[in-house]
Amino acid sequence: MGISTISKPHERLAEMLTGEMEAVNTLIRTRMASEHAPRIPEVTAHLVEAGGKRLRPMLTLAAARLFDYTGEHHVRLAATVEFIHTATLLHDDVVDESAQRRGRPTANLLWDNKSSVLVGDYLFSRSFQLMVETGSLRVLDILANASATIAEGEVLQMTAATDLNTDESIYLQVVRGKTAALFSAATEVGGVIAEASDAQVKALFDYGDALGIAFQIADDLLDYQGDSKATGKNVGDDFRERKLTLPVIKAVAQATTDERIFWERTIEKGRQQDGDLEHALGLMNKYQTLEATRQDAFGWAKKAKASLEVLPDHEIRTLLRDLADYVVSRLN
Repeated sequence: MGISTISKPHERLAEMLTGEMEAVNTLIRTRMASEHAPRIPEVTAHLVEAGGKRLRPMLTLAAARLFDYTGEHHVRLAATVEFIHTATLLHDDVVDESAQRRGRPTANLLWDNKSSVLVGDYLFSRSFQLMVETGSLRVLDILANASATIAEGEVLQMTAATDLNTDESIYLQVVRGKTAALFSAATEVGGVIAEASDAQVKALFDYGDALGIAFQIADDLLDYQGDSKATGKNVGDDFRERKLTLPVIKAVAQATTDERIFWERTIEKGRQQDGDLEHALGLMNKYQTLEATRQDAFGWAKKAKASLEVLPDHEIRTLLRDLADYVVSRLN
C-alpha cells in the first residue's frame, strides 16, 4: 500500500503540490520581512511557522492545476490567501482574548494586542500588493470582497453570538464571513487566473463556499462532541464563551419558557454555574440538535461534491471530493 492510499486528502494534495507550496512558503517569508520593524517578521513567523494544514493556499494551487495553469500568478495568489488568513487570525485572537492557537501561545499573549493588530494590518497590506502583481482586476475584486465579508462576519458575530434571537440564517451569514468567504475566494481565484470558463469559476466558488460551511459546522459540533485531545479544545468551550453555535440555536428555537430562561441566563447574561454545561447538553439531546447539526454538515459536504461535476475529470477533482468527505469524517 503506497503512502498516497493511506494518507489524508489534504496530505495527498500537499504531496502533489509540493514544488508550488515550497514556492508559496518562500514568497511568504520574503514578503513578511521588514527592514524597519523587526517585530513584524517575529510575530508573523510565530504564526506562519506554527504549521496548520495550509488548506486555503493549497485550494488556490489545486484550482489552477485543475486547468493545467503554467504561469506563476497562482503562487502569488496562494500567498495572498494565506496572508489574509493569518491577518484575520491575529485580529481574531485579540478580539476573542485567546491565549492559545493550535496548542501554542497566541501572538497577543507573547507580545501584546497592539503588535497583533498592527502586524495583522501589515499582512493585509502585503496581501493587496501581491494581488495587484497579478494584473487582474477580477482577482482583486474577488479577494477585496472576501476581505470585506470576513470583517463583516466578525462584526456580526460579536453582536449575534450572545443574542438568543440569532437564527440559522444569521449563523450561516457569520460562518460565510468568518470561514467560507476565504475558502470560496481561494478556489475561485485559482480558476480565474487559469482562465477557466465562467461556469467552472462559479463551480469552484460554490465548492469552496460549501466546503467552508461544512468545515465550520463540523468544528462547532465537535466543541460539544469532540475528543479534546484531537480538537485541542475542551468540550463545551463555546458554551463557556457564550457562543451561539448551531446546536444551541436549534435547541433555543424549540425551547419551552423555562428552557429559554436557562439559555438567557447562561448565554445572554453569562451567569453560568456548575452543572449548566451538562444541562445544556441534556437539552441538545432532548431535541436531537447535535444529530441535526451533523446532518447539516453532511448536507454541505454533499453540496461541495456536487458542484465539482462540471469541472475537468482530473486527479485533483477526485482529491477535492475526498476533501469534502474528510472535513465531515471527524463526525462519524
